[in-house]
Amino acid sequence: MKIPPASRRALGRLTRDISFVALGVPLHLLMGFLLFMVYGLVWEIAAGRDGSAPILLGLALVLVVSAVPALTSAQRRRFRRLLGIEIARPGWRRPWRQFAYHCLAGLLLGGLETLLLAALSTGLAAATVYVWIWAVPWQWRIEHPGYTTQAFYVTLAGLAVLAAVPALAAALVRFEAHLAPGLLGPDPNEDLARRVADLTESRAGAVDAADAERRRIERNLHDGAQQRLVSLALNLGLAKATLKDLPPEALEVIDTAHREAKEAIEELDQLVRGLHPAVLDELGLDAALSGLAARAPLPVRLRVDLPQRSTPAIEAVAYFVVSEALTNTAKHAREATRADVTVTRLGGILRVVIADDGTGGADPSKGSGLKGLAQRVRSVDGTFRMTSPVGGPTMMSVELPCPT
Repeated sequence: MKIPPASRRALGRLTRDISFVALGVPLHLLMGFLLFMVYGLVWEIAAGRDGSAPILLGLALVLVVSAVPALTSAQRRRFRRLLGIEIARPGWRRPWRQFAYHCLAGLLLGGLETLLLAALSTGLAAATVYVWIWAVPWQWRIEHPGYTTQAFYVTLAGLAVLAAVPALAAALVRFEAHLAPGLLGPDPNEDLARRVADLTESRAGAVDAADAERRRIERNLHDGAQQRLVSLALNLGLAKATLKDLPPEALEVIDTAHREAKEAIEELDQLVRGLHPAVLDELGLDAALSGLAARAPLPVRLRVDLPQRSTPAIEAVAYFVVSEALTNTAKHAREATRADVTVTRLGGILRVVIADDGTGGADPSKGSGLKGLAQRVRSVDGTFRMTSPVGGPTMMSVELPCPT
Protein backbone atom coordinates (compact mmCIF):
# COMPACT_ATOMS: atom_id res chain seq x y z
CA MET A 1 0.00 0.00 0.00
CA LYS A 2 1.36 3.38 -0.99
CA ILE A 3 1.41 6.00 1.76
CA PRO A 4 0.23 9.48 0.61
CA PRO A 5 2.97 12.14 0.62
CA ALA A 6 1.17 14.26 3.23
CA SER A 7 0.88 11.30 5.59
CA ARG A 8 4.52 10.39 4.96
CA ARG A 9 5.63 13.92 5.85
CA ALA A 10 3.48 13.94 8.99
CA LEU A 11 4.89 10.59 10.06
CA GLY A 12 8.42 11.84 9.42
CA ARG A 13 7.82 14.95 11.55
CA LEU A 14 6.36 12.85 14.35
CA THR A 15 9.31 10.46 14.28
CA ARG A 16 11.73 13.38 14.35
CA ASP A 17 9.92 15.10 17.23
CA ILE A 18 9.67 11.94 19.33
CA SER A 19 13.35 11.17 18.72
CA PHE A 20 14.27 14.72 19.69
CA VAL A 21 12.22 14.48 22.89
CA ALA A 22 13.57 11.03 23.77
CA LEU A 23 17.19 12.14 23.39
CA GLY A 24 16.52 15.24 25.47
CA VAL A 25 15.27 13.36 28.54
CA PRO A 26 18.65 11.95 29.73
CA LEU A 27 20.46 15.20 28.93
CA HIS A 28 17.99 17.26 30.95
CA LEU A 29 17.54 14.85 33.84
CA LEU A 30 21.28 14.31 34.29
CA MET A 31 21.66 17.88 35.46
CA GLY A 32 18.59 17.38 37.64
CA PHE A 33 20.26 14.41 39.30
CA LEU A 34 23.42 16.43 39.97
CA LEU A 35 21.44 19.33 41.43
CA PHE A 36 19.43 16.95 43.60
CA MET A 37 22.71 15.53 44.89
CA VAL A 38 23.96 19.05 45.68
CA TYR A 39 20.70 19.85 47.47
CA GLY A 40 20.95 16.68 49.54
CA LEU A 41 24.52 17.43 50.55
CA VAL A 42 23.59 20.99 51.53
CA TRP A 43 20.82 19.54 53.68
CA GLU A 44 23.29 17.15 55.30
CA ILE A 45 25.66 20.03 56.06
CA ALA A 46 22.84 22.12 57.52
CA ALA A 47 21.74 19.21 59.70
CA GLY A 48 25.32 18.46 60.75
CA ARG A 49 24.83 14.74 60.34
CA ASP A 50 27.78 13.96 58.02
CA GLY A 51 31.26 15.35 58.49
CA SER A 52 32.33 14.44 54.98
CA ALA A 53 29.41 16.28 53.37
CA PRO A 54 31.39 19.52 52.67
CA ILE A 55 34.00 17.59 50.71
CA LEU A 56 31.31 15.74 48.78
CA LEU A 57 29.51 19.02 48.16
CA GLY A 58 32.66 20.51 46.65
CA LEU A 59 33.04 17.50 44.38
CA ALA A 60 29.39 17.73 43.37
CA LEU A 61 29.74 21.41 42.50
CA VAL A 62 32.79 20.61 40.40
CA LEU A 63 30.73 17.97 38.60
CA VAL A 64 27.93 20.48 37.95
CA VAL A 65 30.32 23.11 36.57
CA SER A 66 32.15 20.52 34.47
CA ALA A 67 28.92 19.05 33.13
CA VAL A 68 27.63 22.35 31.73
CA PRO A 69 29.98 22.64 28.69
CA ALA A 70 29.65 18.92 27.94
CA LEU A 71 25.85 19.07 28.09
CA THR A 72 25.87 22.24 25.99
CA SER A 73 27.92 20.52 23.30
CA ALA A 74 25.59 17.50 23.36
CA GLN A 75 22.53 19.73 23.07
CA ARG A 76 24.05 21.60 20.13
CA ARG A 77 24.61 18.29 18.32
CA ARG A 78 21.05 17.22 19.15
CA PHE A 79 19.58 20.38 17.63
CA ARG A 80 21.83 20.20 14.58
CA ARG A 81 21.26 16.55 13.69
CA LEU A 82 17.54 16.24 14.42
CA LEU A 83 16.17 19.74 13.74
CA GLY A 84 18.83 21.18 11.44
CA ILE A 85 19.27 24.15 13.81
CA GLU A 86 22.88 25.29 14.02
CA ILE A 87 23.63 26.84 17.41
CA ALA A 88 26.91 28.72 17.38
CA ARG A 89 29.56 27.76 19.89
CA PRO A 90 29.00 29.82 23.05
CA GLY A 91 31.69 31.79 24.77
CA TRP A 92 32.37 31.94 28.47
CA ARG A 93 31.97 35.66 29.01
CA ARG A 94 28.46 35.09 30.43
CA PRO A 95 28.22 31.42 31.42
CA TRP A 96 25.11 32.03 33.55
CA ARG A 97 23.00 31.70 30.41
CA GLN A 98 24.09 28.09 29.92
CA PHE A 99 23.60 27.37 33.62
CA ALA A 100 20.11 28.87 33.39
CA TYR A 101 19.22 26.56 30.53
CA HIS A 102 20.53 23.35 32.10
CA CYS A 103 19.60 24.06 35.74
CA LEU A 104 16.22 25.78 35.32
CA ALA A 105 14.76 25.41 31.84
CA GLY A 106 16.38 22.00 31.42
CA LEU A 107 14.64 20.59 34.49
CA LEU A 108 11.26 21.87 33.31
CA LEU A 109 11.82 20.55 29.79
CA GLY A 110 13.06 17.23 31.12
CA GLY A 111 9.92 16.83 33.20
CA LEU A 112 7.64 17.73 30.29
CA GLU A 113 9.51 15.39 27.94
CA THR A 114 9.26 12.56 30.46
CA LEU A 115 5.50 13.12 30.80
CA LEU A 116 5.14 13.16 27.01
CA LEU A 117 6.99 9.86 26.63
CA ALA A 118 4.92 8.37 29.45
CA ALA A 119 1.74 9.53 27.71
CA LEU A 120 2.94 8.00 24.44
CA SER A 121 3.72 4.68 26.11
CA THR A 122 0.41 4.66 27.99
CA GLY A 123 -1.52 5.59 24.85
CA LEU A 124 0.13 2.80 22.85
CA ALA A 125 -0.61 0.27 25.58
CA ALA A 126 -4.23 1.39 25.90
CA ALA A 127 -4.87 1.57 22.16
CA THR A 128 -3.64 -2.00 21.68
CA VAL A 129 -5.46 -3.51 24.65
CA TYR A 130 -7.49 -5.78 22.36
CA VAL A 131 -4.23 -7.28 21.08
CA TRP A 132 -2.58 -8.20 24.32
CA ILE A 133 -5.72 -8.89 26.43
CA TRP A 134 -5.93 -12.32 24.89
CA ALA A 135 -2.74 -13.23 26.71
CA VAL A 136 -4.72 -13.05 29.96
CA PRO A 137 -5.78 -16.52 31.21
CA TRP A 138 -9.24 -17.54 29.96
CA GLN A 139 -10.41 -18.05 33.52
CA TRP A 140 -10.03 -14.31 34.13
CA ARG A 141 -12.08 -13.51 31.03
CA ILE A 142 -14.86 -15.85 32.27
CA GLU A 143 -14.81 -14.22 35.71
CA HIS A 144 -14.98 -10.70 34.15
CA PRO A 145 -17.64 -10.89 31.45
CA GLY A 146 -17.68 -7.09 30.95
CA TYR A 147 -14.03 -6.82 29.97
CA THR A 148 -14.86 -6.20 26.29
CA THR A 149 -16.77 -3.01 27.13
CA GLN A 150 -13.99 -1.86 29.44
CA ALA A 151 -11.38 -2.63 26.78
CA PHE A 152 -13.37 -0.59 24.27
CA TYR A 153 -13.29 2.52 26.47
CA VAL A 154 -9.62 1.97 27.27
CA THR A 155 -8.89 1.75 23.54
CA LEU A 156 -10.77 5.02 22.90
CA ALA A 157 -8.81 6.73 25.67
CA GLY A 158 -5.54 5.42 24.24
CA LEU A 159 -6.41 6.62 20.75
CA ALA A 160 -7.31 10.06 22.14
CA VAL A 161 -3.93 10.28 23.89
CA LEU A 162 -2.11 9.17 20.74
CA ALA A 163 -4.00 11.77 18.71
CA ALA A 164 -2.81 14.50 21.08
CA VAL A 165 0.82 13.34 21.21
CA PRO A 166 1.91 14.79 17.79
CA ALA A 167 0.61 18.26 18.62
CA LEU A 168 2.10 18.18 22.12
CA ALA A 169 5.46 16.94 20.80
CA ALA A 170 5.53 19.60 18.08
CA ALA A 171 4.69 22.34 20.61
CA LEU A 172 7.41 21.13 22.97
CA VAL A 173 9.98 20.99 20.16
CA ARG A 174 9.06 24.51 18.99
CA PHE A 175 9.33 25.86 22.51
CA GLU A 176 12.75 24.32 23.05
CA ALA A 177 13.95 25.38 19.59
CA HIS A 178 12.94 28.95 20.43
CA LEU A 179 14.54 28.90 23.87
CA ALA A 180 17.81 27.04 23.34
CA PRO A 181 19.64 29.21 20.76
CA GLY A 182 19.38 32.29 22.97
CA LEU A 183 20.76 30.50 26.05
CA LEU A 184 23.11 27.88 24.62
CA GLY A 185 24.53 30.07 21.84
CA PRO A 186 26.58 33.25 22.09
CA ASP A 187 24.99 36.38 23.49
CA PRO A 188 23.21 38.20 20.60
CA ASN A 189 24.56 41.55 21.82
CA GLU A 190 28.11 40.20 21.93
CA ASP A 191 27.65 38.64 18.50
CA LEU A 192 26.38 41.96 17.12
CA ALA A 193 29.26 43.84 18.73
CA ARG A 194 31.72 41.36 17.25
CA ARG A 195 30.20 41.75 13.79
CA VAL A 196 30.28 45.55 14.07
CA ALA A 197 33.92 45.37 15.16
CA ASP A 198 34.74 43.08 12.23
CA LEU A 199 32.97 45.37 9.76
CA THR A 200 34.67 48.43 11.24
CA GLU A 201 38.06 46.74 10.97
CA SER A 202 37.44 45.61 7.39
CA ARG A 203 36.22 49.08 6.42
CA ALA A 204 39.27 50.67 8.01
CA GLY A 205 41.43 48.24 6.08
CA ALA A 206 39.66 49.14 2.84
CA VAL A 207 40.09 52.87 3.54
CA ASP A 208 43.79 52.43 4.33
CA ALA A 209 44.26 50.33 1.20
CA ALA A 210 42.52 52.95 -0.95
CA ASP A 211 44.61 55.71 0.61
CA ALA A 212 47.80 53.72 0.00
CA GLU A 213 46.73 53.19 -3.61
CA ARG A 214 46.16 56.93 -4.04
CA ARG A 215 49.65 57.62 -2.66
CA ARG A 216 51.11 55.08 -5.06
CA ILE A 217 49.31 56.66 -8.02
CA GLU A 218 50.48 60.11 -6.88
CA ARG A 219 54.11 58.95 -6.77
CA ASN A 220 53.86 57.24 -10.14
CA LEU A 221 52.32 60.29 -11.77
CA HIS A 222 54.79 62.66 -10.14
CA ASP A 223 57.87 60.59 -10.91
CA GLY A 224 56.70 59.21 -14.25
CA ALA A 225 54.14 60.96 -16.45
CA GLN A 226 54.66 64.40 -14.93
CA GLN A 227 58.43 64.29 -15.40
CA ARG A 228 58.00 63.18 -19.00
CA LEU A 229 55.64 66.09 -19.65
CA VAL A 230 58.12 68.50 -18.07
CA SER A 231 60.86 67.12 -20.31
CA LEU A 232 58.56 67.43 -23.32
CA ALA A 233 57.73 71.04 -22.46
CA LEU A 234 61.44 71.88 -22.06
CA ASN A 235 62.28 70.34 -25.42
CA LEU A 236 59.44 72.20 -27.10
CA GLY A 237 60.60 75.43 -25.45
CA LEU A 238 64.15 74.85 -26.70
CA ALA A 239 62.85 74.07 -30.16
CA LYS A 240 60.82 77.27 -30.22
CA ALA A 241 63.82 79.31 -29.05
CA THR A 242 66.45 77.78 -31.35
CA LEU A 243 64.64 76.90 -34.56
CA LYS A 244 63.96 80.44 -35.73
CA ASP A 245 64.36 79.64 -39.42
CA LEU A 246 61.34 77.31 -39.59
CA PRO A 247 58.23 78.34 -41.50
CA PRO A 248 55.69 80.35 -39.48
CA GLU A 249 53.22 77.48 -39.62
CA ALA A 250 55.73 75.08 -38.01
CA LEU A 251 56.64 77.63 -35.35
CA GLU A 252 52.95 78.07 -34.57
CA VAL A 253 52.52 74.29 -34.16
CA ILE A 254 55.53 74.15 -31.82
CA ASP A 255 54.20 77.10 -29.82
CA THR A 256 50.76 75.48 -29.51
CA ALA A 257 52.29 72.16 -28.45
CA HIS A 258 54.48 73.96 -25.91
CA ARG A 259 51.50 75.82 -24.44
CA GLU A 260 49.34 72.67 -24.23
CA ALA A 261 52.19 70.73 -22.62
CA LYS A 262 52.47 73.37 -19.89
CA GLU A 263 48.69 73.30 -19.39
CA ALA A 264 48.79 69.51 -19.13
CA ILE A 265 51.57 69.77 -16.54
CA GLU A 266 49.49 72.23 -14.52
CA GLU A 267 46.37 70.05 -14.70
CA LEU A 268 48.35 66.95 -13.80
CA ASP A 269 49.92 68.80 -10.89
CA GLN A 270 46.45 69.72 -9.61
CA LEU A 271 45.34 66.12 -10.06
CA VAL A 272 48.34 64.82 -8.13
CA ARG A 273 47.74 67.26 -5.28
CA GLY A 274 44.08 66.25 -5.22
CA LEU A 275 44.94 62.57 -4.95
CA HIS A 276 47.37 62.80 -2.06
CA PRO A 277 49.90 65.61 -1.81
CA ALA A 278 53.33 64.62 -0.58
CA VAL A 279 53.39 67.54 1.86
CA LEU A 280 50.47 65.96 3.72
CA ASP A 281 52.60 62.98 4.70
CA GLU A 282 55.74 65.01 5.32
CA LEU A 283 54.47 68.10 7.20
CA GLY A 284 50.88 67.32 8.13
CA LEU A 285 47.44 68.75 7.52
CA ASP A 286 48.25 72.35 8.49
CA ALA A 287 50.98 72.74 5.85
CA ALA A 288 48.96 70.91 3.18
CA LEU A 289 45.89 73.11 3.74
CA SER A 290 48.03 76.25 3.74
CA GLY A 291 49.31 75.36 0.28
CA LEU A 292 45.78 74.54 -0.84
CA ALA A 293 44.47 77.90 0.39
CA ALA A 294 47.30 79.75 -1.34
CA ARG A 295 46.44 78.14 -4.70
CA ALA A 296 42.67 78.60 -4.37
CA PRO A 297 41.02 80.79 -7.04
CA LEU A 298 39.38 82.97 -4.36
CA PRO A 299 40.64 84.40 -1.06
CA VAL A 300 40.63 81.82 1.74
CA ARG A 301 40.87 82.58 5.45
CA LEU A 302 42.36 79.49 7.06
CA ARG A 303 42.47 78.65 10.76
CA VAL A 304 44.01 75.36 11.87
CA ASP A 305 44.25 74.36 15.53
CA LEU A 306 45.63 70.83 15.75
CA PRO A 307 47.62 70.00 18.89
CA GLN A 308 48.64 66.66 17.41
CA ARG A 309 48.49 64.79 14.14
CA SER A 310 45.73 62.36 13.26
CA THR A 311 45.99 59.08 11.39
CA PRO A 312 46.98 59.30 7.71
CA ALA A 313 43.53 58.14 6.58
CA ILE A 314 41.74 60.86 8.60
CA GLU A 315 44.14 63.57 7.40
CA ALA A 316 43.62 62.44 3.80
CA VAL A 317 39.83 62.67 4.15
CA ALA A 318 40.03 66.11 5.78
CA TYR A 319 42.30 67.37 2.99
CA PHE A 320 40.01 65.90 0.33
CA VAL A 321 36.97 67.57 1.90
CA VAL A 322 38.59 71.02 1.97
CA SER A 323 39.97 70.62 -1.55
CA GLU A 324 36.64 69.58 -3.04
CA ALA A 325 34.73 72.21 -1.07
CA LEU A 326 36.97 75.04 -2.30
CA THR A 327 36.75 73.72 -5.87
CA ASN A 328 32.95 73.61 -5.66
CA THR A 329 32.87 77.10 -4.17
CA ALA A 330 34.96 78.50 -7.01
CA LYS A 331 32.87 76.75 -9.68
CA HIS A 332 29.33 76.94 -8.36
CA ALA A 333 29.03 79.50 -5.55
CA ARG A 334 27.61 82.57 -7.26
CA GLU A 335 28.90 85.94 -6.05
CA ALA A 336 31.22 84.30 -3.50
CA THR A 337 34.12 86.61 -2.68
CA ARG A 338 35.88 84.59 0.02
CA ALA A 339 35.85 81.30 1.90
CA ASP A 340 36.55 80.48 5.54
CA VAL A 341 38.13 77.16 6.52
CA THR A 342 38.39 76.14 10.17
CA VAL A 343 40.01 72.89 11.27
CA THR A 344 40.04 72.04 14.96
CA ARG A 345 40.43 68.96 17.10
CA LEU A 346 38.67 68.42 20.38
CA GLY A 347 39.36 65.12 22.09
CA GLY A 348 38.74 62.35 19.62
CA ILE A 349 36.94 64.47 17.00
CA LEU A 350 38.53 66.36 14.09
CA ARG A 351 36.09 69.07 12.97
CA VAL A 352 36.32 70.75 9.57
CA VAL A 353 34.07 73.72 8.74
CA ILE A 354 34.05 75.40 5.31
CA ALA A 355 31.88 78.47 4.72
CA ASP A 356 31.51 80.98 1.88
CA ASP A 357 29.57 84.21 1.39
CA GLY A 358 27.86 83.18 -1.85
CA THR A 359 24.14 83.21 -2.58
CA GLY A 360 23.62 79.63 -1.37
CA GLY A 361 21.02 77.27 -2.77
CA ALA A 362 23.30 74.21 -2.93
CA ASP A 363 21.45 70.89 -2.59
CA PRO A 364 23.52 68.04 -1.09
CA SER A 365 21.18 65.46 -2.63
CA LYS A 366 21.98 66.64 -6.15
CA GLY A 367 25.29 66.42 -7.92
CA SER A 368 27.95 63.78 -7.63
CA GLY A 369 30.47 66.12 -5.99
CA LEU A 370 28.63 66.60 -2.69
CA LYS A 371 27.51 62.97 -2.65
CA GLY A 372 31.11 61.89 -3.15
CA LEU A 373 32.18 64.09 -0.23
CA ALA A 374 29.52 62.58 2.03
CA GLN A 375 30.47 59.04 1.02
CA ARG A 376 34.17 59.72 1.60
CA VAL A 377 33.39 61.06 5.08
CA ARG A 378 31.14 58.13 5.96
CA SER A 379 33.86 55.69 4.86
CA VAL A 380 35.77 56.57 8.05
CA ASP A 381 32.64 56.70 10.24
CA GLY A 382 32.43 60.48 10.08
CA THR A 383 29.43 62.82 9.84
CA PHE A 384 28.67 65.25 7.02
CA ARG A 385 26.32 68.22 7.36
CA MET A 386 25.61 71.07 5.00
CA THR A 387 23.35 74.12 5.14
CA SER A 388 22.90 76.34 2.11
CA PRO A 389 19.75 78.45 2.28
CA VAL A 390 18.80 80.57 -0.70
CA GLY A 391 20.57 83.88 -0.28
CA GLY A 392 23.48 82.32 1.57
CA PRO A 393 25.70 81.69 3.30
CA THR A 394 26.74 78.10 2.63
CA MET A 395 28.33 76.12 5.46
CA MET A 396 29.72 72.59 5.34
CA SER A 397 30.57 70.83 8.60
CA VAL A 398 32.44 67.53 8.81
CA GLU A 399 33.36 65.60 11.95
CA LEU A 400 35.91 62.79 11.72
CA PRO A 401 36.78 60.34 14.51
CA CYS A 402 40.38 60.44 15.69
CA PRO A 403 41.47 57.60 17.97
CA THR A 404 43.39 58.97 20.91
